[in-house]
Amino acid sequence: MAGSGALLRQCPLLLPQNREGSVYEGFVTAQDRDFHIRILLPSDFQLKNARIQCSWHLKRVLHGYHQIVKQRLQHCSDLVTFMVELKTILEAALKNAQELHVPPPPEYYSSLVRDIETLGWDKVVYIDTGLNTIKLKGEDSCGRQHLITLKLNAKSSLIDIYSQFLAALESLKEFWNAMDEIDKMTWVLEPENPTRSATMRRIAIGNNVSVNLEVDPRHPTTLPECYFLGADHAVNPLRTKLNNNMHLWDPDITLIQNLKDVLETDFPSRAMLEKTDFTMDCGICYAYRLDGALPDQVCSDSRCGQPFHQACLFEWLQGLPSSRQSFNVIFGECPYCNKPISVKMSMKKL
Repeated sequence: MAGSGALLRQCPLLLPQNREGSVYEGFVTAQDRDFHIRILLPSDFQLKNARIQCSWHLKRVLHGYHQIVKQRLQHCSDLVTFMVELKTILEAALKNAQELHVPPPPEYYSSLVRDIETLGWDKVVYIDTGLNTIKLKGEDSCGRQHLITLKLNAKSSLIDIYSQFLAALESLKEFWNAMDEIDKMTWVLEPENPTRSATMRRIAIGNNVSVNLEVDPRHPTTLPECYFLGADHAVNPLRTKLNNNMHLWDPDITLIQNLKDVLETDFPSRAMLEKTDFTMDCGICYAYRLDGALPDQVCSDSRCGQPFHQACLFEWLQGLPSSRQSFNVIFGECPYCNKPISVKMSMKKL
């Protein structure tokens, strides 16, 4: 270990805290700034096994340099050499941080204002006081409004970014047309309030029968992934029609019309179904939506077909002495018709 005199010359603010010289605490200086540090040496004084405790400020400055500091700790022969290396690393980190936070020249702000005036101030939804973040709105050719939030910097042209934004909107126009048609022409069960980024819709087909559609945003007129929910006697014919009629799919007509032709069925709207005895309420809790979940477990008996929430049915069957469980599936009787019914244990129960 190098003498304390050499260490004092390199780091006059770093002092030993015990007689053994195994603990040093104080400050390391770089660019006329002092950073608190504490160094704990092991009993054998091997620097590679030392622990370095930094203040939060020093940790922030050295963020991204941790591996370099660790390597220097492994290869330096003594504490003096390591502190010299650490000061060099710290100087470089501070210099890079300053370069990253150099404010743009005044011309940048003039150019930014000109770009906003070119776009129109009516396109600006929000801009922060530091002119670092801006939120803009734009319309696709169908009149739908969309928002984009940008981090501003001197290397990017606001006009170019906004043009790319509008081009992206146009590339997704057919996808949004398809989703808007689904929302308008059918009863969407899930999601309750779909966002523009949502590619899934669960729509009602009939009494306790529905289908999950997963639409490809890049190819919205192709056959979407379909997953049917309901009693087997109701959904099996739909699966058969889908498999047999896939060749009828025509990408030149709308997605809903294609689904009608392939499944040989009409999709009732919410207004139509609300006027009938159509029900989706859970037969146990008598609610439609429970913690965001819909009734997706259905009695397979054709004369019953009662839907249940997965959690409700699991708890119901779990409480019956006649029920049995095999791995994560519990078997029992339907609360309505006493016919056999089973449900998988939800992940929340695991």
